[in-house]
Amino acid sequence: MNGTPRLLNRILLGILGLKLLAIGVLLILLASVPAVGRWWQDWAAGVWSIWRDLFERTRFPGRSESWLWLVVVLALLLVIGVMVAWGAQQGRGRANLLVSEEDPGEVPGNVRIGSAVAEQALRAALADRHDLAGVSVATYEFRGEPALKIRIEPRQGVAPHRLAAEVSALVEALDVAIGRRTPVLIHIGAGARSRFGRAERVR
Repeated sequence: MNGTPRLLNRILLGILGLKLLAIGVLLILLASVPAVGRWWQDWAAGVWSIWRDLFERTRFPGRSESWLWLVVVLALLLVIGVMVAWGAQQGRGRANLLVSEEDPGEVPGNVRIGSAVAEQALRAALADRHDLAGVSVATYEFRGEPALKIRIEPRQGVAPHRLAAEVSALVEALDVAIGRRTPVLIHIGAGARSRFGRAERVR
């Protein structure tokens, strides 16, 4: 519902996981297999000699510094810029207004209802329920219009269809209160709190 690039995130996490797995396997082999340790020492010495020769050939005329350090700094700045842009893509699509319409009444003007009104109202209506382990409400842009995303975590033994019907009734009451029908996504999931939390009983 939001603009988070989930596919890209999964690809990046998969690549990171494979790299960490390869590093872990290499460390285990270096600590347990002597032949791998000798190969690593020879390989590292060869790579270091290549880099040393490269820095020797790229020195500024008459100076001991190499211009390759400038390339390294620019590459790091580019990586930082890409990471900032990637971070800015996470969680896009949040909306601050639930209703924004013109009122052509006796005194023309704009009617605006913030998304926090609906979010707080629904959270307050569901906060005291003992059959729920967690509730979160957020407003997102969906096809150019604000829409509500309600995520609830029922405790064990709670019927999902009954819970969805009761939340739908709350949403319909909210639509009547604000005078506009709002698209809603009701997500019923099971988190750690609902799996391991002890249900409360009222006598």
